[in-house]
Amino acid sequence: MSDDENGAPDDQHTLGPLILLSLGAGALPEVLPPSLDGRLRRIGYIDEGQRHLFDEFSGPERERLVAFGYHVVDLDVRRGEFADDLAGVDAVYLAGGDTFALMTGLRKNGADEAIVERVRAGMPYIGLSAGALVAGPDIEPAAMMDDPGLGLDLPDFRGLGLTDTVVIPHADGQLPPYPPELIDRTLNEYGDRFTLLPLYDDQALVVDAEGSRVVPSADPE
Repeated sequence: MSDDENGAPDDQHTLGPLILLSLGAGALPEVLPPSLDGRLRRIGYIDEGQRHLFDEFSGPERERLVAFGYHVVDLDVRRGEFADDLAGVDAVYLAGGDTFALMTGLRKNGADEAIVERVRAGMPYIGLSAGALVAGPDIEPAAMMDDPGLGLDLPDFRGLGLTDTVVIPHADGQLPPYPPELIDRTLNEYGDRFTLLPLYDDQALVVDAEGSRVVPSADPE
């Protein structure tokens, strides 16, 4: 798949689609309407990457999905019945937080494999920030933005492999934890080994049967 006019790099589409967000989520209801066959679409919400966080950056994500009109179902990747829980929702949403903490939780009981299987079978995947990063082939490029120490139990830094692209969120440097210098260092350090896509906070990467494209994704006023 060649680069498109929006600058999205070569990619492999899954049946999902994939909706990868940096911060703003305005693209989400446009790509994945809250109504499905006359009922509210059930979104399985995973906040594993936020378990150690108690700040306003991670708090509003769930409430925003409810405000959009989705039926939000909390999913716990640590439950042995996670695969059965996942089977009861229409889409899966991986919230922001620490990328390494999120990947560790996903790997612990095989939640990563269950998610990949369902997405490749057609379930939409939504990921924001860390949730967008883990969708790629490798999470190592997050090492300057998050804490690799939270991934000490990981045998490697493999991502879910749903896309060949590693999204670098907050690339406009507007959030204080991720200044422009940090984004530049990340791109310089990892850009020769991975296909990186710097994603601004008002953008989303959508990967579906039509291809791979970057679209506007500011939150509604």
